[in-house]
Amino acid sequence: MRVAAVQLNSRNDKRRNLEVAERLVREAAADGARLIALPEKWNLLGPAADLVAGAEPLDGASIEAARSWARELGAHILAGSIGELVEGEERLFNTSVLIDAQGEIAASYRKIHLFDVEVGGITYRESEHEQPGDQIVIGDAGGVELGLTVCYDLRFPELYRILAVRGARVITVPAAFTMATGRDHWEVLLRARAIENQVFVLAPGQHGEAPPGYSSYGRSMIVDPWGVVLGQVPDGEGFVCAELDFAAQARIRETLPSLANRRPQSYAWPEPAGAGAVG
Repeated sequence: MRVAAVQLNSRNDKRRNLEVAERLVREAAADGARLIALPEKWNLLGPAADLVAGAEPLDGASIEAARSWARELGAHILAGSIGELVEGEERLFNTSVLIDAQGEIAASYRKIHLFDVEVGGITYRESEHEQPGDQIVIGDAGGVELGLTVCYDLRFPELYRILAVRGARVITVPAAFTMATGRDHWEVLLRARAIENQVFVLAPGQHGEAPPGYSSYGRSMIVDPWGVVLGQVPDGEGFVCAELDFAAQARIRETLPSLANRRPQSYAWPEPAGAGAVG
């Protein structure tokens, strides 16, 4: 399968973001990509108030646009993530949507781990306007099992191991990784998740400045199950394509069978400190 990771510099201008995304999706499809992945919050990235005001249900304009592109181009599109508005819920979900080549929603995943941190002198509190999902999701992309994650999820290896054990051969990581953490952690974590789970990792990211002072690292990339970076987007908006060799993945899993050699019966999850002895 030929896949593409699209890198954007989304801001709080939804019309502009969709125009750039559509152009790059079409260019990636013209380059032969049959699975095209957009980054986190590809349709709108900005202050919390703008994210709340611009949130949409999954039948809103942004996902409908991506569905029309997929249908016309005959390609699967991972609509990175959007702020999902759900009737009756006070806070949004940060939701990644997999669209099949017929333009239908094949799977959706609500980001489990919210980015409540202080890095690079900036405080991020996603939980103030978003709520976490609680479901681990694998979608079908033309017969390929695709594990869905979003950005900060990358720091929680147990999620990726569960996806791999459940059959994922590719894991997507649409992101808006900060400049401060991206320089030191982005490539290291992507390659680690690929190696330890023997999966392809498709990681489209945001790059550049967005209000109210966010700076995203970019360097969107595609990594193979051996940890080799198959392609990377340089600074700026653009995309990278690569061929995913599933026969090579099968050979890696056969000759270095770390997934098969797991001994789950020997693992005991430690209890929190002070809650009792560790098993």
